[in-house]
Amino acid sequence: MPDLIISTGDFIAHKDGIKPLISALGELLDTPGLFVFGSNDYYAPKFKNPFSYLLPDRGERKLGKKLNSTLLSKQLSKGAWQDLNHKKVKIKIKGVVIEARGTDDAHLELDDYRKVEGKVSKAADIAIGVTHAPYERVLAAMSQDKLDLIFAGHTHGGQIRLPWFGGSKSLTTNCDLENWRSRGVTKVNDEPWLNVSAGMGMSPFAPIRFACPPEVSLITLTA
Repeated sequence: MPDLIISTGDFIAHKDGIKPLISALGELLDTPGLFVFGSNDYYAPKFKNPFSYLLPDRGERKLGKKLNSTLLSKQLSKGAWQDLNHKKVKIKIKGVVIEARGTDDAHLELDDYRKVEGKVSKAADIAIGVTHAPYERVLAAMSQDKLDLIFAGHTHGGQIRLPWFGGSKSLTTNCDLENWRSRGVTKVNDEPWLNVSAGMGMSPFAPIRFACPPEVSLITLTA
């Protein structure tokens, strides 16, 4: 069992998805956890041309029916998980003090980093940021505050990847993050480490992955 669970959102995509989600998570909800929301926690997906993901993002969103994100947050928070959407918390795991801050979904432009900005507390041993969609504006703001590590999702790892030298290559991140950072742990200059999980799910209107299997990331921190 991990010491801390971090979920970067897109839990559901249907109005009836909350109950089976909570059942599936089961005992994991009793382990310390942090979560933020993605667009599919606010709105059900709608059919769109799947090739549109390869085009430049002009900020146009096709949103389906509104989902009960308030109930979702309450259900996820009944155990040991904490809602980190525009919140800053301190938790102690095995003697290590972790300061964590999160933003709401940047893909829907719900993010407002000013609500959690500021220097890391001197009492913290490590500082992490959590966001659903790893847009450059969010990463830059967290980097400015000198966080150690950022967790994100959203990209599905590209979902469809091309076989490439030494592995595979994504065609898109569905945001302004560079394609080579679409999944896994990466670092640029003196910015925080960034872990982008390819995630477990996909849109019901594009139920296919290629060279990009579903994943849950296991990150081990060492001194």
